[in-house]
Amino acid sequence: MPAMNEMLAKAVAARTEELVALTVDLIRFPTVNPPGEAYTPCAEYLAGKLAARGFDTRLIRGEGAPGDTDRYPRTNVIARREGRAAGPTVHFNSHIDVVEAGDGWTVDPFAGVVQGGRVYGRGACDMKGGLAASIIAADAFMATYPGYPGAIEISGTVDEESGGFGGVAHLAKLGYFSRPRVDHVIIPEPLNKDRICLGHRGVWWAEIETGGAIAHGSMPFLGDSAIRHMAAVLAAFEEELFPALDRKRTDMPVVPEGARRSTMNINSIHGGQTEDFFPGLPSPNVADSCRLVIDRRFLIEESLDEVKGEVVAILERLKRERPRFSYRLRDLMEVLPTMTERDAPVPRALAAAIREVFGRDPDYVISPGTYDQKHIARLGHLHDCVAYGPGILDLAHRPDEWVGIDDMVQSATVMAMSLDALLRGGVE
Repeated sequence: MPAMNEMLAKAVAARTEELVALTVDLIRFPTVNPPGEAYTPCAEYLAGKLAARGFDTRLIRGEGAPGDTDRYPRTNVIARREGRAAGPTVHFNSHIDVVEAGDGWTVDPFAGVVQGGRVYGRGACDMKGGLAASIIAADAFMATYPGYPGAIEISGTVDEESGGFGGVAHLAKLGYFSRPRVDHVIIPEPLNKDRICLGHRGVWWAEIETGGAIAHGSMPFLGDSAIRHMAAVLAAFEEELFPALDRKRTDMPVVPEGARRSTMNINSIHGGQTEDFFPGLPSPNVADSCRLVIDRRFLIEESLDEVKGEVVAILERLKRERPRFSYRLRDLMEVLPTMTERDAPVPRALAAAIREVFGRDPDYVISPGTYDQKHIARLGHLHDCVAYGPGILDLAHRPDEWVGIDDMVQSATVMAMSLDALLRGGVE
């Protein structure tokens, strides 16, 4: 290992206890989304930790974003530390929100338990371990090369688990992820420590609503059941759409293997009158509305018009063939597939560091689902952005989620070396 990289590796290793403590502290903020618990105290904690390292910090609320209320403000932190000379800016972005803990844990999900070389807790893997590793990487680099050029930014943003609209999307609209402010972005998502995630498949979330006519449940022939109409939609999806999607394949290196095709998930279905007031006792009415939410993931070889057209074609055919069939289609979110080129500056810097730390070439992968790179690309128009961080992707959102301490140290070393290459090593 070259002397400068050896210095960085030692600087990161010397901060191992601090890295673990930082990860534990972050896990202990139960930043569960929804509804968005503990965002502000977690952001304030990060601001304090970064300010102590010489960063200028700002707390920015995602006002007007979905879920933003005075009770659950969408509070983000963004920090910047200028170097001693002009140069590019490298930004590490991590989300602070986590999904609910769920059942099946053998440890307290928000205690930050350390045992067996691992840190356990909700968000340990996805992605508070990555956030902590990026902070330690920056700290080690700044201590080793205090005269570095350019600037380093670190952000802790919210709502990634629900689309990122109150977090990265909000900040991107304000110009925080665009040139000339930022040149390079690394998102420490848990994609495994020797893999570089170049992007993600596309996503189209939509709501389909079928209409009907209300009537007494004892005389359904006087009404028109929206639920039965929706059943016809689901049957057509099963018979026509799902088999067609299974036949589509991509050259994108999507992981796992099953995601190298088009997919669609039925996220939810809601029909009929509410049972909230009398649990277990249905209202004796024919349903005049039924809503279905779909989650369509698509490939770089497909156009968004094609993706939508497959669903619309089925709905229009049912409208022609099925008496009194009506529908309404509402877009909820649409994001195009994205894939950063392997020879872009960030992937090149990370690849060189991975070879140095692990002695092998990295794997280049594409995520089956989206993450906040989508907003950096579509709103910030910044494309030198990838995901790289510690943690095993398969552990995300599961009980007894954990991140390995050695994995965090090694990933932080890779990040520190990449930071050095991007700011001092001539990678442009």
